[in-house]
Amino acid sequence: MVIRELKIISDRDNKLVERRELTVEIDHFGSGTPTRSEIREKIAEMLKVPVNLVIVRKLETEYGLNFSTALIYIYSSEERLRKIEPEHVIKKNFGEEKGE
Repeated sequence: MVIRELKIISDRDNKLVERRELTVEIDHFGSGTPTRSEIREKIAEMLKVPVNLVIVRKLETEYGLNFSTALIYIYSSEERLRKIEPEHVIKKNFGEEKGE
């Protein structure tokens, strides 16, 4: 899949749970919805953070559109990430995805 453009719509620091919360719009014209791992790598590269601290919490694409919206969390540490995120979300982000 090809991520043509990734635009940050909102950026918020959540000090209580020690994470940064982003809402991003992803332009993937001409291809299907990008995988969570592709989005995590692109965000990590853009913001210069370790990819293992980035979680794609929610990924939505409306039928027939070439834009997706994602809710992304960037944690202060991997320990904090594993303490807060549910196991199924961790598996979606670090485990094998369908189609990969």
